Amino acid sequence: MEMLPAVRPAETAVERSSERGVRLRGTPPASTPAALLELLADAGAGPGVLKATRSWIAKRPSEHSRTAYAKDAAWWLAFCAAAGVDPTRARSTDADDYETALRETGLAKSTRGRRLAAASSWYTYLVRADVADRNPFEGMERPSVSADDSPTRGLTPKQLATLLAYAREHESTRTYALLTTLATTAGRIGSVLALTYKGLGHDQGHRVADLVVKGDKAKRVVLVPLAVEAIDAHLADRQLKPDDYVFATRTGRPMDEPAAFRLIRRVAKAAGIPHHDALSPHSLRHSYATALLDKGVPLADVQDAMGHADPRTTRRYDRAAGKLHRSPSYRMQEELAKAMETVGH
Repeated sequence: MEMLPAVRPAETAVERSSERGVRLRGTPPASTPAALLELLADAGAGPGVLKATRSWIAKRPSEHSRTAYAKDAAWWLAFCAAAGVDPTRARSTDADDYETALRETGLAKSTRGRRLAAASSWYTYLVRADVADRNPFEGMERPSVSADDSPTRGLTPKQLATLLAYAREHESTRTYALLTTLATTAGRIGSVLALTYKGLGHDQGHRVADLVVKGDKAKRVVLVPLAVEAIDAHLADRQLKPDDYVFATRTGRPMDEPAAFRLIRRVAKAAGIPHHDALSPHSLRHSYATALLDKGVPLADVQDAMGHADPRTTRRYDRAAGKLHRSPSYRMQEELAKAMETVGH
C-alpha cells in the first residue's frame, strides 16, 4: 500500500488548518487536472497515487468535467496540507473536520456538497486502485439543499434587459452574444464556453446548439432569434472550422470561466445594475428559472430547460413558491365558477 509521509497527530484538523491559514473559498488551489497532479506531487505522492488520480480524472470525457472535478478535489488536498493530514491515511474524523471547516467558512450547501462528493469519488477510485485503504467520506451525511438555499443573486427581467441592451450598444459582439446565449438558454457557463461551431445547427425548423452538460452528455437547446442574431453577428467575419470555439479568445482557446465571471460584473456595473458585485455567470441561469416560474411556466418545462434531474432542484429557484397569491385554489375557483354557470341550463 503506497503511503505519503505520516504527520504528527495533534489538535483537530480544523484547528491546525486555521493556524496555517488554509483558504476554503476564492481561487481554487488547482484550476486544471495538471495543477491537481502537481499539487499531489508537491505533497509527496508516489507514482501509484499520481497514476490513479490521472486515471480518475481521465474517466470524465469532457474538458469541463475534468476541470470541475480537479478544482473541487484540490480544496480537500489544500485542507490536508494545511492541517498536516496525509490524504492516503485520512480518517473519517479528518473528513468530518473538513466538512465542519467548509460549513464555518459560510459556503453554500450546494458548494459544500459538491466538494465533498468530489473528494469521496477520488477516494473510491484510490481504494479501487489499491493505493488507499479507505474512503474517509464514505457514509458521511451530505448537506441537504432546500428551496431556500440558493445564494445566487439574480436579475429581474428589467435588469436583464438593461444588461443586454448595454452590451449590445457598448460591448464587443462576442460579449453580447455570450450574455444573450446565457440569458436565453439557461446553459451553464462551462457548457456555453465549450460550444464549438459544429455544435450549432438546425433541427425541425429551429436554430439549436448542442451543449455538453453534466454526465458528459449533449443537450440540444433552442437558440431563440435574439440569440441567433447575436451569434451570427459575432461569427460574421470569421472563417470557422468545425472544432473552433464560438466564444474564443484571440489565441483560439475558449474564454475561461474566471474571465466570464469578471466580464459579467464589469458589464453589469457599467450598465448600472445595483448589485453588480454579487453577480456571476450563474446569475443569468438563475434569472431564467425565476422569471419563467414566476410567469407560471410549468415546473416540469423549466426543469427540462435547466437540465435538472430532480424537480426539487428547480424548485429552489421559485422565489414565489408557497406565496398565497400563487395558491392553486384560485385556479380551482375559476374552474368551478365556469362549471357552475352551466348547471341548470
